[in-house]
Amino acid sequence: MGFFSRDIKSMDDLFLHTLQDIYYAENQIVKALPKMIEKATNGELATGLRNHLRETETQVARLEQVFEKLGQDPRGVDCPAIDGLIKEADEVAGEVDDKNVLDAAIIGSAQAVEHYEISRYGTLIAWAEELGRSNIASLLNANLKEEKAADKKLSALAEGKLNARAAGHGSASRAASRSGARSTGAHRSTSKRTGTAKRTSRRSKG
Repeated sequence: MGFFSRDIKSMDDLFLHTLQDIYYAENQIVKALPKMIEKATNGELATGLRNHLRETETQVARLEQVFEKLGQDPRGVDCPAIDGLIKEADEVAGEVDDKNVLDAAIIGSAQAVEHYEISRYGTLIAWAEELGRSNIASLLNANLKEEKAADKKLSALAEGKLNARAAGHGSASRAASRSGARSTGAHRSTSKRTGTAKRTSRRSKG
């Protein structure tokens, strides 16, 4: 059932559908995070992802409380968006050999997932408030705050060191090549000057 399904006839239906969407997404993320943790080579990144896995498990429990308050059984609906993001993360990680670039790729994929969750929670909170369900909005807001905090930590880690390491790995080789080229050029220049000096000396003797 999509957002434009005939089964969605009211704001309550729309809210429930989106709740089922994020519930499915969070459960898929719980399954996907261990793989990302295993692939991460930076200790801080692995620890951060491990901590967020525990947070995500708590978020699933909060969503189940929301279902309970609505008098509904917790269940998800297929979410092609999160499935696509997770599939892309797996594919990108599988194509990267350099460990520094791999860590940067993992952060990028994790943040794409975070941004999807942040968007969904923001929407659900706004709808819950319109529907007069402040008790539900508070539970959703707790999840939203954790998602934003996780995204911020990933940004700090990426901008603080990992992106630079990923970019610097390739730059080092280019810098070495440029240095070698300059040395070769300097050697040629010196040789030319030496050759000119020798010719000048021979002419002077003649």
